[in-house]
Amino acid sequence: MNTYASSARLCVASRFKLVAVCMLLALCTVTMVPSAWSQESTSVFSSGGTEGGNPSNAGLQVAAGISNFVYFPAKLVFAITGGIVGGFTYLFSGGNEHAAKSVWDTSLYGTYILTPDHFQGNRPVRFLGVADSNGGSEPVR
Repeated sequence: MNTYASSARLCVASRFKLVAVCMLLALCTVTMVPSAWSQESTSVFSSGGTEGGNPSNAGLQVAAGISNFVYFPAKLVFAITGGIVGGFTYLFSGGNEHAAKSVWDTSLYGTYILTPDHFQGNRPVRFLGVADSNGGSEPVR
């Protein structure tokens, strides 16, 4: 029995499963998040919103959905890796929470889902997270 060939097949199968899970997560995000957003907005619609029936808005929604197939998995991998690296930073810095928090803030915060507002320039796309400005360094007054 050739163990190398069987282990190579197992590795290919596990890669295929990983790609399938990532694609499924991206598909669920693209299909479920817009419906959740539509349930949140119960107020009167603004005239300049991204909702509507014109072809431009439909094109922006399709572009955002397709872009999320690449952007969301990349951001998710970056955030998970940043969480792990932040944990190692905490461990190897002797428990320095400030050092670990700087890694965690940069990797875990930010934009996870692209929307038509991002494409119109109404909202910034932040792949790298921005730390909270009042991160506890000053006392509360």
